[in-house]
Amino acid sequence: METTAITNIISQEKVDKIGNFIEKYDKILITTHVSPDGDALGSSLGLYHYLVSRGKSVKLIVPNSFPYFLRWMKGANEVLVYEYNPEAGQRIIENSELIFCLDFNVPKRNGEMAPFVQKSAAKKVLIDHHPFPGNSCDVFISHPEISSTSELIFRLLYQLDEYGKINRESAECIYCGMMTDTGGFTYNSNDPEIFEIISLLLRKNIDKDAIYSKVYDNYTEERFRLLGFVLSQRMKIYHDIHAALIYLSKEDQKQFSYNKGDTEGFVNYPLSIKNILFSTFIREDENLIKLSFRSHGSFACNEFAAEFFDGGGHLNASGGEFYGTMEEAMQVFEKGLEKYSATLKESLQ
Repeated sequence: METTAITNIISQEKVDKIGNFIEKYDKILITTHVSPDGDALGSSLGLYHYLVSRGKSVKLIVPNSFPYFLRWMKGANEVLVYEYNPEAGQRIIENSELIFCLDFNVPKRNGEMAPFVQKSAAKKVLIDHHPFPGNSCDVFISHPEISSTSELIFRLLYQLDEYGKINRESAECIYCGMMTDTGGFTYNSNDPEIFEIISLLLRKNIDKDAIYSKVYDNYTEERFRLLGFVLSQRMKIYHDIHAALIYLSKEDQKQFSYNKGDTEGFVNYPLSIKNILFSTFIREDENLIKLSFRSHGSFACNEFAAEFFDGGGHLNASGGEFYGTMEEAMQVFEKGLEKYSATLKESLQ
């Protein structure tokens, strides 16, 4: 029976260059995007544990805080949150010899850290799976066809012939990133090689069932009450064009003692409704409106995000921002629905 091998998708020239960087430099910084998710933390901590095992002095800085249900990963307590201590973050950036920029495609996604990372004299490596990357690093690895940046970290280490040096802690983090960025392997996960990689991670004695439980069975009571409120009181269905909207104001969030990460995955729920192809979640944040988009099939929600909300992402999963009121954001959204109504109707056929 024919088996699927792990394809060397990263150019050998880039792999060799990164390998030389790791060999040469000892003071290494890993950073990721604003509002770190499972893939951002999983890829960063996965690489962190490998580099520490190589005897490197490694720092991990994220722009702002991350959800409580990701804090179980080993090394999470070592992560510096830049917004809490920007002076310390700037010193670390300035003293770094090598910087890995993970899971973001352009500098602005690195938040307030971006100017300091960009002007740093350190060598820089970008590893990401989002479309339209900016080329601001010494080495950039961009593969939008790959399910997650965590998968790319595994592939990099595999191509460096370092699979044997991936320890259990690193494997757990990589698996968590792959799992969360595919919704538990329910989308963007039809490539057989994903499961070849999972098999290799399982050989590191990770417990994938426990990882799933730590992420998805680790929510607060308030989150579930908030979810019930959203679905019963803050959901609009546009039946004729197969779209749905859920939304939350800051006042709504206060009622349920909102914590970072409490709305993770909310945008996916309307897609379980029959004939709904496009789901949007609009949430009022500090000083801006955050939007998440998900879709089924061929409808390109990243194009919708880019055109109306200065956003982007993947075909079926993307995000955006809006500076204005919630009412204005919803008006822009509904104008977008009007423009894309024919496309949405055709997508169901």
